Amino acid sequence: MKRILLIYNPVSGHAAFKRRLDEIIRACQNHGIMLTMYRTRRGDWSDFVAHVVDSRAEGLISAGGDGTLHGVVNAMLKSMIDLPIGIIGSGTSNDFATHLEITDLNKCLNAVADGRTRRVDVGVVNGREYFINVASAGMLTSIAHEVNARLKNSLGKLAYYLRAVREIPRFRSTAIKVDADGVEFELDAFLFVVLNSPTVAGLKDVAGSASIDDGKLDFIAVRRCNTRRLLRLTRDLFSGRRALDDDVLFRLQSKRFYISSSERLISDLDGEAGDELPIEIDTLERAVEIFV
Repeated sequence: MKRILLIYNPVSGHAAFKRRLDEIIRACQNHGIMLTMYRTRRGDWSDFVAHVVDSRAEGLISAGGDGTLHGVVNAMLKSMIDLPIGIIGSGTSNDFATHLEITDLNKCLNAVADGRTRRVDVGVVNGREYFINVASAGMLTSIAHEVNARLKNSLGKLAYYLRAVREIPRFRSTAIKVDADGVEFELDAFLFVVLNSPTVAGLKDVAGSASIDDGKLDFIAVRRCNTRRLLRLTRDLFSGRRALDDDVLFRLQSKRFYISSSERLISDLDGEAGDELPIEIDTLERAVEIFV
């Protein structure tokens, strides 16, 4: 039997995962997986390494949203733990799992039992904080932290959309400077995202060129435009249409970015608060192994 440490967030998504534990344990037993469990506490991973070592885990499963996976990846890389990670997406947004098409429990456990893995890139900010899917800053990026938890649990991704539409009339742009592998750009933008996968905030194919193992990250900024065009762009993104309005979207692909701003901006890493700009972002090629 494979020894797997299940790391679960008791409050992610609809806070319903903890009520599925018996179902999870039964399914794991049927797949020849021996489980040890680790319950996350917000911002506190101090005893995580001890659990990994003491459980003699051959792999991990992250059960939660993108923020839970973010915590697992950071705890692993900072402790130099290299074990494959399975993903059970049980958060409001499960962007990385969605991109990998790990859409249900059986797909995850089948991959774990069969040992099917893929090594993927990771972004690192200022040499110390990691993100597996997206780094961002500017208008809208604080919405994930501000949306009421009860509203998010009852409406899911729609809660983000409703909050975004409400905020649009108050949008103002910021002067941003971007150095991409030594080439400098300046633009006036509402926000920017640096993507590993092409899926962000529940929106698929935002960056069609993005690949999670190409050794590069994709930078997309929403340039300053009038409210009507911004509303149209928001509608297209949330309805699943490809938003290819190059007059509004500014795109780059690079291994390294140095991003600064004329105003105070706080970055967001996989939905968790990051460093204040300026920030330096590098790509760690194939740094993490994922069960797929």
